[in-house]
Amino acid sequence: MTEQAGVSTQQIVEKVWLSIAERRLRPGVQLKEGQLAEIFDVSRARIRQALAALEREGLVTIIPNRGAFVCQPSADEARDVFFVRRSVERCAIQRLAGTISADGLETLRGHVGRERTANANDVTTDIIKLSGGFHLLIAELSGSDFLFGMMRDLISRTSLITAVYRNTARFNCGPDEHAEIVEALAAGDAETAMRLMDHHLEHVESELDLRDVRDLSHDLKAALA
Repeated sequence: MTEQAGVSTQQIVEKVWLSIAERRLRPGVQLKEGQLAEIFDVSRARIRQALAALEREGLVTIIPNRGAFVCQPSADEARDVFFVRRSVERCAIQRLAGTISADGLETLRGHVGRERTANANDVTTDIIKLSGGFHLLIAELSGSDFLFGMMRDLISRTSLITAVYRNTARFNCGPDEHAEIVEALAAGDAETAMRLMDHHLEHVESELDLRDVRDLSHDLKAALA
């Protein structure tokens, strides 16, 4: 097979991830290698690489002799993920407050500016990517590879959880609350920044209806279009 130029393993991973986060791909659906290879016009080997990466990020379960399936997080897992996120985010904020450079602050403010543009233009894909990216950037600027790795995995799992349990059509991890956190960091006020982050995550979690599992699409081609 001649593979589609420029379609990398990471691009396939991102497309599947966004389809889950945008609530177009149903948890529990089987990700069939042959169908995915046809959709992306790549080899099955490339698809297997992408599925392995998605499994490492906690978005896909690969069952021997059965195949790959989008994970189905339980309500208890959802609560656990947000509990752990609060701890990790507080740790990153604490490390960053009082030590963040002028360049770091400029980077964060620029990121929030791009979030505002995405929200104003109602570009769902950019909203999702930039919202999670803000939290990842906080962890990166903290200088801890461990926190960065933890945050990357937690953001992936949070995207899956919100796809299943969110009870609104909007994504609340937005620029206004992010901007308040940045300004607290600029002031070197770790306590306020941690309090704002706690409030922010509570806001996101409050939008989840943990009694209900959404019935999303099983159609891979439609979900990944």
